[in-house]
Amino acid sequence: MTVKSISPQTAWQRCQENPRTLLIDVRSSMEFLFVGHPKTALNIAWIDEPDWDINPHFAAEIAHACQNDKTRELILICRSGVRSLEAGNYLLRQGFSCIYNVLEGFEGELDDQHQRSTVGGWRFHQLPWEQC
Repeated sequence: MTVKSISPQTAWQRCQENPRTLLIDVRSSMEFLFVGHPKTALNIAWIDEPDWDINPHFAAEIAHACQNDKTRELILICRSGVRSLEAGNYLLRQGFSCIYNVLEGFEGELDDQHQRSTVGGWRFHQLPWEQC
């Protein structure tokens, strides 16, 4: 089994088509709140402050969110698609079976001026998002 990578547009479409699909933002709580996040996304950090260690309760928190249904469709998103892929591979090793990774993430890659959200990502594609 492998983590399947999908575009931000496909991720949003899958969430609209299947209300049981969980969109999980694996970025830190500070990124989720202050940078913004996809509407309907749950925040379960893979790596979080203050020490930036892997969350030892990550799989348990995901299991709780999906009511212990390890076959439930999970779409993971982070800033650029790197952490969410790592987290997805971890979840596969923990017995989850339907994991998607959002290519480009929420903010996309850096552009030539070292800025994000200008060449890809959830926000770049003008998908629904919010911030506090």
